[in-house]
Amino acid sequence: MVTASRVQLTVLRGRDDECQAIRRLLDGLADGGSALVVHGEPGSGRSALVAYAHRLAAGHTVLAGTGLTEEAALPYAGLQRLLDPVLDRVAALPGTPARVLRRALTGGGCPPERRLALNLAVLRLLAAVARDRPLLCTMDDVDRGDRSTAETLAFVARRLGTLPVAVLLTASTTPPGGLPGHRLRPLDEPDSVALLADRLPEAPVPAVAAALAAAAGGNPQALVDLAGVLTAEQCRGEEPPPAAPPADGALARAYRRRLDDLPAETRRVLLLAALADDDEPDTLVRAARAAGTAVAALAPAEEAGLVLLEAHRITFPQPVVRTVVAALAPLAERRAAHLLLAGVLDGPADRLRRATHRSAEAAGPDPELAAELEQAAVVGDGNWTRASVALQRAADLTADPARAAERRLTAARYAWHGGAAARTRLLLAGLRAVPVPASVAARAALLRGEVALRCGPVSAALPELLAAADGLAGTDRALALAALARAGEAVSFSGEQYRYTDIARRAAQLSRPGDPPDTELIGHYLAGVAATLRGDHEQAGPALRRAVVLGGQLTGPALTPAALTWAAAAGLLVAVEGAAHRLADRAVDLARARGELSALPRALELRATAEYWLGRHEAATESSREGLRVARATGQADSAGVHLGMLAVLAAVRADRATCLRRLRETGESPAPHSRPRALAQWALAVLDLTDGRHEAAAARLAALARPGTGRGQILVQVMATPYLVEAAAHLPHRPAATAALAVFDRWASSTASPSRRALSARCHALLARRGSAEAQERFRAALRLHPLDAGTFERARTALLYGRELRRARRPRDAREHLHDAWEAFTLLGATVWAEQATVELRAAGESVGAVDPAAVRLLTGQQLRIAQLVAEGATNREVAARMFLSTRTVDHHLRNIFHRLGIRSRTELARALA
Repeated sequence: MVTASRVQLTVLRGRDDECQAIRRLLDGLADGGSALVVHGEPGSGRSALVAYAHRLAAGHTVLAGTGLTEEAALPYAGLQRLLDPVLDRVAALPGTPARVLRRALTGGGCPPERRLALNLAVLRLLAAVARDRPLLCTMDDVDRGDRSTAETLAFVARRLGTLPVAVLLTASTTPPGGLPGHRLRPLDEPDSVALLADRLPEAPVPAVAAALAAAAGGNPQALVDLAGVLTAEQCRGEEPPPAAPPADGALARAYRRRLDDLPAETRRVLLLAALADDDEPDTLVRAARAAGTAVAALAPAEEAGLVLLEAHRITFPQPVVRTVVAALAPLAERRAAHLLLAGVLDGPADRLRRATHRSAEAAGPDPELAAELEQAAVVGDGNWTRASVALQRAADLTADPARAAERRLTAARYAWHGGAAARTRLLLAGLRAVPVPASVAARAALLRGEVALRCGPVSAALPELLAAADGLAGTDRALALAALARAGEAVSFSGEQYRYTDIARRAAQLSRPGDPPDTELIGHYLAGVAATLRGDHEQAGPALRRAVVLGGQLTGPALTPAALTWAAAAGLLVAVEGAAHRLADRAVDLARARGELSALPRALELRATAEYWLGRHEAATESSREGLRVARATGQADSAGVHLGMLAVLAAVRADRATCLRRLRETGESPAPHSRPRALAQWALAVLDLTDGRHEAAAARLAALARPGTGRGQILVQVMATPYLVEAAAHLPHRPAATAALAVFDRWASSTASPSRRALSARCHALLARRGSAEAQERFRAALRLHPLDAGTFERARTALLYGRELRRARRPRDAREHLHDAWEAFTLLGATVWAEQATVELRAAGESVGAVDPAAVRLLTGQQLRIAQLVAEGATNREVAARMFLSTRTVDHHLRNIFHRLGIRSRTELARALA
């Protein structure tokens, strides 16, 4: 049983850096002494680190003490307890130091003029003790005890020099005596979950573990206290877990001591601050005034480290402090504080917060309050989490079980919109534990499946989504189709492509002539994807194009991020990347505007893919970086895996090995064999193999992405990677996998009529043609004609490099140099250093020496400026540049002036020379 505010753990979760610092402290004693001060809030694990140091100090002499509030007024009381085991050594000190030290430690005090002598006496005593064995001195909670002890220990810590003495102090506030300190940070969620697993006989379900981690705010003692009161039903997710550490727990007791020392007026305002659901001071100022006091009354609480007062906000040092302050207040005081806050929230925008405060301490069913909460939550104030909490409270105040279930389901959906995956799962688990109407059960299954699709495990998503589609088919066809669309995403993600035909068939049975645009869109999208997967591009094309058109026409309630992402995905399949990018970009903007964090990662995934196909690799990288950040913040592990895979591919394509491998390591456990993250990882590694000349390894990786006839794998990723597979296979004697993949790619490219896809197809055929043949050269020329000039610069440059290499090997160096120079220039401007070096090697082999664009100067230009500079250097007029880049002539003029200024040049001739 853990007592007081002590977290005694053999494994200190989330404290690797601190443990390493303690090991360095002790390991360095052979070269001299040093000190370490660890400081942090109550329950952060300071005492556990002291205990760790004691365990580590085998073979050392250990002197240990603890600062006590009860002895804070007794000078040197802490020092007396610390040195008590070695007081017999005092007699060996010289006369004056011995007398001064003995007097101080026996209650005689120490006059100011004798403090230096006293401090030196302590230092001499420790040096004498350390002659036998290295010495570790620890003082836990040094700031709680008497100030004299803290000052003496700080003095000693600054003068250890060559003495084999280590001093470890802990404090809740800043380190004493100006010593360097190490502040303990809150544990992150993985470490919090691991600590819970250490403390519980069985691991809680993931949603419960995440909820407890959030309730504890990363405080180790709060986690221990929560684990101590968790029931088996709560652990399994059958009942809601505690929302705050228990009022009789060790952490609460530690804070209660601080609270009890505060004036009543301060405690009253502190409670108002804890219950206010934002950090803006205006609400608190008005509530304090209504209570007959002022925010200035918080000064003693600030001195006690319970609150932080800043110019424009009032915060708590840890989230758990807010929770504990509220939990420790008597019910009557909490109710009065909530009513005060509700009374001052009188603006139209405050409706939801006002209703939440009014209902906070209500007891028993209250239909009027429940209805008020529901109405306020539906109108909302832009905060999905607040609306979810309000609806959950409305459900608690609802007597009718069916109505309560509806409200809980809406609370779960709002929590999901706000990116609170753990809260969503808990609310859904609560619905599963009680009888609910069939319609609620079906919609709960839909939401449960979507959460599993994004957060994992994706294997749990498909049965939920199919069950939802069955349950909704007779009452809400639109939602049933949405469930099937999500089911399609699930099988695509996991690589179970063979299941898609059945999903599309079920969707076709639900579709009706005259369906609304968003419903019709789903039907066409699913039919088009199914046809694409079975290679029927003639049927797929019209369906997918219709989905793209419908996506562009959505308005009103039909306009949702989900509908836009399905339309964008259709656009990618039919190779209308511009339209796909616009739809995905619109989905991103809409999700941001509505605060629907759960929809952002998928929208950003599709935007990044469109940007990849458009040749905007930097933009694609930034989209996936943002997608990864949001996915991690919202607990969407599966979405994070896709973004990590995409970032690895983008890094590999620009031959950035270190970044590629780092991104793949970040995926953690190996992704499932046929999943999209696994396919992206293999694609990325294959590109690295190709760059390094390991052609057989690259071809083997890419050929394995989709095995013909199995119905498993990532066929769409394989299609995207086909140009790399063909390039690798071109160096091998046997090419059946590449030939088969190219046949699939050709059918797709032909059906789309996309110039960029046809360009890649032509390049692939050139690579597989007999080297030096007329067919190979004609295919290369066709590819260069087809590559768009305003997009796909990277792929065009790669085609130019491959064609130039082909011409050089065919002993046509003059013709080769033209294409190799184009490739070198494009790679240089794109910052693709490794590819530029390959072009340089080929140019030199073709008999041309290469000058270098000044990298420092080029880096000063934005991406748009680089493109303008390149076009102007090629001889385009400002009007021609404007037409190609869809800009006004005036904008091009403005950018060109800035380009000249940044590069330190004055003419187009100089610009052409600089980039040549």
